[in-house]
Amino acid sequence: MITAAKRISQVATHMGIAYALAYAVTGSAVFSGLAVLIEPVINVLLLPFHEGAWASVRGNARDAQSRVMAIAAEKLSQTGLHAAVAFSVMYVATGSAAMGGIAAFLEPVCNVLILPLHDRLWERLEQNSQAGLNLGGA
Repeated sequence: MITAAKRISQVATHMGIAYALAYAVTGSAVFSGLAVLIEPVINVLLLPFHEGAWASVRGNARDAQSRVMAIAAEKLSQTGLHAAVAFSVMYVATGSAAMGGIAAFLEPVCNVLILPLHDRLWERLEQNSQAGLNLGGA
């Protein structure tokens, strides 16, 4: 149960970050809400094609080092795809390449900074929950 709540909270946090940045860039609640909904949908639609292309690259890896390099390259490519989608959505919403660039850069940076704090909070909640179960069962 706590795992499901954590996942829902992660999604809400991610969407909150995206909304706050989109609102800061556009000043429009409507565009921000649309961007927060449209951007993940586009990513979800494109990701299977991306994964399929990289599956063949990973499959051609001959040794462990080649597999690790292929996985690292895939993750960098996935990050680039995500940034390109964020840029495109914000560019379409604002008509400004500068605003698209700001969104494409700031959203991942904010996620990298904020989501680990979110995860630590949930780890503490899980530990406290386990401790409460252990005390209650004793």
